[in-house]
Amino acid sequence: MATITTASGLPKSNDRRYHFDIYAVLEAPQELYFGHETQVNVNVVETVRVKTDQGVIEKCYLSPTKRRGVERRSLIWAPANADGVLLGDKLGCGIPHTCARPTCPICAVYGGLITGDVEVEILGGKEKRTQNTTVGRLVHGGGVAIQDIEPSEKQRAMHPSALHKEASQTPMPFKREYNEPALLYPVYNHCLSVTEAEFTAVAYAFLDALARLGASNPKGVHIYEGAILKPKEPLLVLDRYLAPLGKRPIISPAEVLIEQALSGFAADALSVRGKRVDAEIVSERVGDNVLFERWIGDAALLQLQEYATKFAVKHLA
Repeated sequence: MATITTASGLPKSNDRRYHFDIYAVLEAPQELYFGHETQVNVNVVETVRVKTDQGVIEKCYLSPTKRRGVERRSLIWAPANADGVLLGDKLGCGIPHTCARPTCPICAVYGGLITGDVEVEILGGKEKRTQNTTVGRLVHGGGVAIQDIEPSEKQRAMHPSALHKEASQTPMPFKREYNEPALLYPVYNHCLSVTEAEFTAVAYAFLDALARLGASNPKGVHIYEGAILKPKEPLLVLDRYLAPLGKRPIISPAEVLIEQALSGFAADALSVRGKRVDAEIVSERVGDNVLFERWIGDAALLQLQEYATKFAVKHLA
């Protein structure tokens, strides 16, 4: 009789595991190109079609998969020590070859895959690795812009790569679509059963990737500031929980009115167990067990920065 295993495959941890959520509204301070596909002489950005009460509209889209890729690379390319080594090189974990080890701070949350037995080179040495898979415990969501502003198409010129242009070398014109400046993108990161030590990588990657989102140039977004408990603070919420007791501040993709969308985000951020809270940090306990904890606005940013600092001290310093 065959034996069936019911184990998850994750190694047992001595630290408490929690679920973590990050909710944020991002703003692009300049036009951005998020590559999707190339049509005849035009680089096209990714958009989605949304049905509203006014009909079907097309919205710009900051794809969760693109955010995930930039976040993973921000960890792989992080400066690991004073010798100029990158974290991915130090761990032997990169793209396309991830190490898929549950002890790897990157693969532990982002997942990894080795399709067959291979030999990899790590800082001059060699290591044999067998076929393996580590399922990611971090998922990304959101990214549909609030405003129904369609992409703009602009003319660009691809210049010859040589520093000195010969007469026969002619710049090649092409067109590219861009997401317009000041678009607001609600985004979400959800972590499943991770320790605080594992979540530090998520916090570091989330904050570090903001300045690097976008294809080509220019790049970068920032956390939009609006009213929650204060007249102006980051539209940011961080949850750590065993039971999901807080209302999830998710903005409907069908919403096109900025004021209504942001006020809804703030109202949901301040709703825990169906009641309004008036503190930046909310904690729900049963005895000594913390069932739910929420950081709002400035407190959420500070808490993410503290987690990111712990990651840097442990893995990069």
